Amino acid sequence: QVQLVESGGGLVQAGGSLRLSCAASGRTFSSYAMGWFRQAPGKEREFVAAISWRGSTTVYADSVKGRFTISRDNAKNTVYLQMNSLKPEDTAVYYCAARYYSVSYSAREYDYWGQGTQVTVSS
Repeated sequence: QVQLVESGGGLVQAGGSLRLSCAASGRTFSSYAMGWFRQAPGKEREFVAAISWRGSTTVYADSVKGRFTISRDNAKNTVYLQMNSLKPEDTAVYYCAARYYSVSYSAREYDYWGQGTQVTVSS
């Protein structure tokens, strides 16, 4: 079992930065690939970024590539999403998720989810 708690969301102006954190419980955090997803009002949940269990593989949605960076600290059981050059279209609830071992772009393949943190980017 893995429990996930996101933090770091908030209101920021376009062009600004935020860093989201996702703290995980459980002794086997390092065995899980971690993903970030987001959901804007009236839209489907969409993939943002993911990182493999060891951190050697990272993948990004085209819409955030070059602006967002996913990383993890297995000693702290935490995964991060550094978001730079934020745009109003990045406004959404951001969720972290965990699945065993390998990364995936599909939300359906993740087994554990946090409660989400709101990110609002004003123009």
